[in-house]
Order: sequence, then C-alpha cells, then structure tokens
Amino acid sequence: MARFSEDHIEHIEFGDQVKRKVHIWTPDDPQRILVAVHGGMAHGGDFVQAGRYFRELSYATVSMDLRGHNEKKRVYIPSFEVFLDDLETIIDWTRNSYPEKPIFLIGHSMGSLILTHYGLRRLTASDPQIKGFVLSSPYYSNVIKVPKIMQQLSGFLSTVAPKANLPIEDFTDFLTHDDDITARHHADVADDLRASEASIRFGSELLKAQNFIPGHIANWQHPLLVFIAGQDRLANAVESEQLLGEIDPKLITMHLYPDNYHENFNEVNREDIFGIIHNWVIERLSG
Repeated sequence: MARFSEDHIEHIEFGDQVKRKVHIWTPDDPQRILVAVHGGMAHGGDFVQAGRYFRELSYATVSMDLRGHNEKKRVYIPSFEVFLDDLETIIDWTRNSYPEKPIFLIGHSMGSLILTHYGLRRLTASDPQIKGFVLSSPYYSNVIKVPKIMQQLSGFLSTVAPKANLPIEDFTDFLTHDDDITARHHADVADDLRASEASIRFGSELLKAQNFIPGHIANWQHPLLVFIAGQDRLANAVESEQLLGEIDPKLITMHLYPDNYHENFNEVNREDIFGIIHNWVIERLSG
C-alpha cells in the first residue's frame, strides 16, 4: 500500500528536467479535480487527509512534490518563480489528464502564497476550466518578524552563500492537534520526506514573495475560499485577515478557526472544513 494511501503516483518531468512525484487520490470516474500545493518544508503526500475525503465525493486530488522539497533534507530553490513554473506544468498535465473537468486550486501555507502569486500574476484572464481557489493559513507574513537588517542582509547572503543553512525553529509539534499526524510528520522528517532545514536562498525568496502581496492583493479577480487558523505560530493570522479584507467581498469567503494550529487540513476539525469546501465547490459549479 502506498505510504499516503495514494491510488497512484505519477513521476512527471518539470522545468528543471527532474522527474518528481505527483500524488493522486481518485475514484474511477472523477467529476471534479483539486490541484493541491503543499506548504514549505512539506511534500505532496501531506494532502492525504483531503485526498481520501474528497475521493469519496467524486474528486481527484493531484498533489505534486514542490521543487527543492523532493526528498531533500534542506530546501533550496533558485527563485520563487520556479514554483509558479511547476504549477503551470502540473495544471497543464491535469487539463490533459482530466479534459473538461472543473479544476479547483487548493493550497496550504506557502502553497497558498504560491497560488496567490499565480492568481495575481499568471492567471490574469478568466479560465473556463479553473473555477476557484481554496487557501489554508496563507503565508503572507511571519508571526515572528524578520528584523529589517536581516531582510536587507538576506539578499546579499542569498547571492554569496545561497545554499547555506538558514536557522529556523522547529514547529512540528504545533502544526495540528492530531497526535497521529504529528507522529507522521516526525516520521517523514526521519525518512527525509519532510525537510528539516532551509537554505538562505529559500528564505530570501519567500520574503520577496511575501513583500509583493500587500501592494497587489486588492487586484485579485477569482472566486476564493480561505481558512485562517487562530493559533498559528508560523503565518500571521491577523495580517492575513487584513490583507484578504482588501479583496472584493463578492469574490471571497473567509472562515476563522480560533483554536486551530497552522495545518487546517490536518486539524481535528478537518472534516468540517472539507465539508465547507465541498459545499462551496458545488455552489460555484451550479451558479
């Protein structure tokens, strides 16, 4: 049996000519498709809970391992743009694999940041197959602020020592209240499926991607469903809520869960959240 209960795993070649895993949970005849983008330091298998739940409701969930995260202990990327390039690759693959099926893009944390950039900068016109975006704990701002001097130094260090280790705090025990999933995360770290170190270049590129959001998010033009975790120790929930408040209210539906840790899709109340997602999807498709 596959480690994350996938129905199958594809190995797709991306722009760096590297084949990476794409985890797929699917019924025999899916009617709706979720293209899932995982958070920083994680992997595509993290969508196992969502994949299994939505499979029973006739969805296929397609979740790639992001560049720099594919079974690497330390995350390194040349630039944030590679995430958007690879997202376009997996969307094109999904279109070809599931022609004419409605696609919803779903992301968690850094995955939500990636999808926000995609929606603002790449998906600039209406797309008949992409019907909406679902975001969890968007990583628009850090809970622990990076000092200005460190932000200024990050660009220099990213140039002279891009692959050097960036010291980060371990929040593994504060991602979900589900003890079984926390144990799974620790096992994934031990097996190098989940990264435990970040490179300076990775950290610098995330800061630049975050800094783009405040001046541009008001331009958002797509149907959007968002879940904010109130006890998030990584993404700043208050600032995310404020930024999302700049979006046209006709486009956005936002839910706040005051007691949730960072990983809404892995939290103990995840099935309530999944139910909201399903109802929202059906509403989008019937409208």
